[in-house]
Amino acid sequence: MTFPLYCAEPARRDTARHLAERFGLEPVRQRPEAGYWLELGPERLELVTTGRHGAVYAEFVEGAARHRREQGGGRGQPVAKAIGLKGARVLPRVVDATAGLGGDSFVLASLGCTVILLERSPVAAALLYDALERARVHPDTLEIAARMTLVHDDAIRWLAETATRPAAERPEVVFVDPMFPDTDKKSAAAKKGMQAFQQVIGDDLDSAALLACALEAATVRVVVKRPLRGPAIEGVRPSAVLEGKSTRFDLYVIRALRPAGAADAP
Repeated sequence: MTFPLYCAEPARRDTARHLAERFGLEPVRQRPEAGYWLELGPERLELVTTGRHGAVYAEFVEGAARHRREQGGGRGQPVAKAIGLKGARVLPRVVDATAGLGGDSFVLASLGCTVILLERSPVAAALLYDALERARVHPDTLEIAARMTLVHDDAIRWLAETATRPAAERPEVVFVDPMFPDTDKKSAAAKKGMQAFQQVIGDDLDSAALLACALEAATVRVVVKRPLRGPAIEGVRPSAVLEGKSTRFDLYVIRALRPAGAADAP
């Protein structure tokens, strides 16, 4: 079953047609009366529904992305520490295996990493594509967006194929932020949009297989982002755990990134 795409801006019908063809969406002539749909307006592509919450979209130029870009804390940010940026002389190539709306990928790219964003959901992939297109033409983000590559594919399949390549062609780090069923009954109303996004793209119930493939593909480490008290992914135990206020990072270290000042291997 394809996901509906409604173009609310006549001048952008060519863009809507391109999105539909690239991500297998279903163009509709009228705005749906129920359910969820993607809507292309004059400014951006959004995931919308009827009256339950605000629109959901990916954003790399303004809002939270701008704040993190300008005042995020550089390599001292938890996600940067988790992938090994603090003290690293050579920045790693990173694969974000569950890109979602791309927030962590953007932070890593803003710090200089080359990032491949894997996303199997056509809805999330389309939202990411739209955000990247906007970021690539804005002077404040065009260099960052140039380090981000979107791949609409199943991460397990993509990583399994990548694991067969020579080490020089594989990513140093694979980052995984799987979606699990939300069991928090006290979630604030402000989270309704993201809950809807999770409902549309689905939970990552194959996370154990994803972790196994990530460990085969990465040459340095795999980083799994989890709620602070959430369960670890079944299978291999983490090498270390980095805890924050509300989230933690389970680290599966294959080898340490070269520290600052380290000599190159002969």
